[in-house]
Amino acid sequence: MRLKNKVAIITGAGMGMGREAALLFAKQKAKVIVFDIDKKAGGETARLIRKAGGEALFVQGDVSDEADVKKAIQKGVKKFGGLHILYSNAGVLWKDRDKSVIDTTVANWDLVQAINLRGPFLLTKHGIPELRKSGGGSIILVGSISALAGFTLAQDSYTCAKGAMLSLAKSLAVQFGSDNIRCNVIHPGMIDTPLQEVYFTEAELKEIGDSIPIRRIGKARDIANAALFLASDESSFMTGAEMIVDGGFIAT
Repeated sequence: MRLKNKVAIITGAGMGMGREAALLFAKQKAKVIVFDIDKKAGGETARLIRKAGGEALFVQGDVSDEADVKKAIQKGVKKFGGLHILYSNAGVLWKDRDKSVIDTTVANWDLVQAINLRGPFLLTKHGIPELRKSGGGSIILVGSISALAGFTLAQDSYTCAKGAMLSLAKSLAVQFGSDNIRCNVIHPGMIDTPLQEVYFTEAELKEIGDSIPIRRIGKARDIANAALFLASDESSFMTGAEMIVDGGFIAT
């Protein structure tokens, strides 16, 4: 019951790391606002939570659309009576469209920025006032190890958006610390999710896993466990910080 009496909104909670976090948070007694653009996937996450005895509300919407984000927060607060955790998980990973700056179109650059960076901005813009009303809370931003190292196969819009999470987290931590609001970043490494699996064969994933010190690809639960710590009061003295959850990849 590490999240008992807490209400969390998780963006991109329809699948992958977002769904895993939603299920784990609910298991730890949080009431979860499942926010996703995919009606079927998001609805299924909410159904799974309720089937397991938890409380969930699914709201369909686009994280890059201010009206949708505002609607999700308002509906969640109305149903559950408050808000304590903002988990900005939604993002896109388009290796076929988001490339080096010399190869990426302006339209694709802007779309990646809209989802991966405007989304967290809108979630915090409309979510922080509700955290204040609730007496404080935790903001969790999903970055990436791509923000910490350059890669030959570039995804420059994605990388820039994820790098911005660091600056945003530090700014929010300083601005709202006196309101008992914390903000931290998780940097996932190579994680086995639907976003990744479309780009790699099983053999390629194994090869990547073998190159990581822990000798495996990460699982969605690995990131959810880190998020649970940041969402809980156990991390009450941690803000403006980064957690690298990559099996040791960056250390090599």
